[in-house]
Amino acid sequence: MSKKDFNLDEDFSLFQDAVKGVKKISNDTIIAPRRQGPKQDKAKLSAKEADNHEFYFSDEFEPHLNETGPTQYARTGVSKYEVKKLRRGVYVPDMYLDMHGMTQQEAKRELAAMIAACIKESVACCCVMHGIGKHILKQKAPLWLAQHPDVMAFHQAPLEFGGDGALLVLIEIPER
Repeated sequence: MSKKDFNLDEDFSLFQDAVKGVKKISNDTIIAPRRQGPKQDKAKLSAKEADNHEFYFSDEFEPHLNETGPTQYARTGVSKYEVKKLRRGVYVPDMYLDMHGMTQQEAKRELAAMIAACIKESVACCCVMHGIGKHILKQKAPLWLAQHPDVMAFHQAPLEFGGDGALLVLIEIPER
């Protein structure tokens, strides 16, 4: 018998002596199964919100926007002073959307998602960079924005935010 085996036997006998009068505890605790509620991951939820906001955009409807001068719009009941503040760059955008290289459908979907995100994050001013290119998104973005009920006003962005290729958008944030 080796010294190692002797130490193990001695340790085991010491352990048995130490736990001689111990009784086994019965486990009467019931562990409830985890509730599996209707959990939606954030990507699906934000996509659903974007779809709801995309509902407002129509390609057939064309609001009356001023053809001369920079692109601008103010919803009925919104002060023209707000548009002036957008033009001067008083409002600094907290969220940006770059639509360069997107198709019209992708741009429409992303614009709806950005408005939904702005409302969710309580961002009042955002910047939509449509670019100039072939003037497709430059013409469509103001038409889509003018149709959305949460868009209060927009104006062509000052040079520091994109100039002719971008719009500063003022969004109405509901009070919570």
